[in-house]
Amino acid sequence: MKQKITIIFLLLTVTIMLNAQITHHGFVRTYLGALTDQDGEYSVLQNTFDWKLDYGKGNVALFINPVFDYDALNNNLDISIRQSFMEIYFNNFDLRIGKQQIIWGKADGVFITDVISPRDLSEFILPDFEEIRIGTNAIKFDYYSGNSTFEAVWIPTFQATILPEENSIWSPEMTYPLMFIDYEYSNVEVENKLSESEIALKYSYLGSALDFEVMAAYMWDDNPAMHIFAQPDTTILIKPEYHRLPLAGASFSKAVGGAVVRGEGAYYFEKRFAAEDLSVNGVKEKDYAQYLIGYDHNWFGMNISFQFIQEYILDYEEDMRNDEFSNTMTFLITEDYLRETLRLEFFTYYGINNEDALLRPKIAYDIADGFEVQLGANIFVGEEGNFGQYDENDMMFMKVRYDF
Repeated sequence: MKQKITIIFLLLTVTIMLNAQITHHGFVRTYLGALTDQDGEYSVLQNTFDWKLDYGKGNVALFINPVFDYDALNNNLDISIRQSFMEIYFNNFDLRIGKQQIIWGKADGVFITDVISPRDLSEFILPDFEEIRIGTNAIKFDYYSGNSTFEAVWIPTFQATILPEENSIWSPEMTYPLMFIDYEYSNVEVENKLSESEIALKYSYLGSALDFEVMAAYMWDDNPAMHIFAQPDTTILIKPEYHRLPLAGASFSKAVGGAVVRGEGAYYFEKRFAAEDLSVNGVKEKDYAQYLIGYDHNWFGMNISFQFIQEYILDYEEDMRNDEFSNTMTFLITEDYLRETLRLEFFTYYGINNEDALLRPKIAYDIADGFEVQLGANIFVGEEGNFGQYDENDMMFMKVRYDF
């Protein structure tokens, strides 16, 4: 609590000192979610104050994004800084230093080359992606030449994906029949030193008919591999451990006859996958590819988007827990009514391999300038798979939000 009070005091002090030149915006939101079982148990009861402050003088700009989240279910106030960086502008290049979100790629709702910023998956993939991405401490350099941009990112310290707590309804299934599971975290730390830092490079071109990106990175897999050790009794010991994950990728988008065609792909080297073979501690190293093709178009006033995503494990072995090919489709349709004050939206993920899905219908209405009410649902379909495993977590939600 003392640390939270200190953060609030510093923010107020900075605001008072710079109030003549500072600009700010953000939102206040109440978010209520209830499971659709017989009791209608609340899964979310959250109040959020998201505040973005900008300060600029000459060729230097400062940005800070404090977030205040009050979880009424657990009576917990969480204060965090989503982003906090300094940006310096020159004639042909920019330099950004500090905690920041870095967004790459062309995919919607899927992370392929958009892997620089880690993710907060404590509520699966249900929050807005701005809230799923975690700001990471980095130095980002952008050099501009005509329609081309060269970008380099250095991340000096490792930030892991935030996974759901073990007792959370979003904790993924891990089944080992007739066995007890124990965890040991002795190998889970990545040391904060220069040799353990990450680096990523990207070239992008923005043209009138085509834009594309080419990237490469030497980074850590933000998700730990679960190394498994069988014990003399019916217990298995799981030791999470992070590993390096070099990758290269590219993406593009092109206008075609009033529509937009998008593509994105990445090749990951020596990614760790779970396997049944305990002689290798339940983990095997395989190269891995992930790619998508997307299509966006406006038909009869409706914005419609399709994506097909495939994941492929090279040199596949039959005892691996993942499928050799994993296929997913997404579908998005939105339409505005009443002079764009009423918006209907339907987004779905469909896992082809396991015939499971996540359906996300939503209706949003602008009551007044900046004041919006959303009603929606998250419906999980299937018995297994990435979405089917949460079949009992169907929920309805309401969000009341004011943007200022």
